[in-house]
Amino acid sequence: MDSELTPRSGSRGRTQNAILEAAASVLGRNPAATMPEIAEAAAVGRTTVHRYFADRDTLIRAATADAIRALQEAIDDASPVQGSALDATRRVISAMVSVADRILFLFGDPRVLAQDPDHAGSAARSVLRLIERGQAEGVFDAELSATWIQHSLWALVYRGCEDAERGELPRHEVARVVARTLEHGICVSR
Repeated sequence: MDSELTPRSGSRGRTQNAILEAAASVLGRNPAATMPEIAEAAAVGRTTVHRYFADRDTLIRAATADAIRALQEAIDDASPVQGSALDATRRVISAMVSVADRILFLFGDPRVLAQDPDHAGSAARSVLRLIERGQAEGVFDAELSATWIQHSLWALVYRGCEDAERGELPRHEVARVVARTLEHGICVSR
């Protein structure tokens, strides 16, 4: 990772983090958002944004790396290898929803992840292993490919976050609705 993109500590780190969070939030809602709009959302001046990120492309690359990092941390914190696959899946869904702005940013515009050749690979691999474990435990339908289930999960989470952003679904209900839809759509009948 380029030193310009490396997270910092102290007040510079807080400012950089505020800019990256604002970039994900603003660009997730409007991929054509300008640097001044991002600066306003971060509650900093436009020149401050430019001190940290030379141009919009650099900011988008840094925001992408930061969003992938935040998503991976959320999934890791959900302990996907602990407990039953069903319980772990529910925790992972809640964790993914907790970084809704990053989900909307990463998956809302295909050009964002096109910059990352691994396409959030570590997070995707964690979820895929969880799904495969769920299939081995008989929780998820083994006749469906694990990749199909994973894509379905990501799509449900994205749509839930999008619906919450639009006010069509209460934010606190997103994880529950996604889990219920996933479980009743792919869980093996008991």
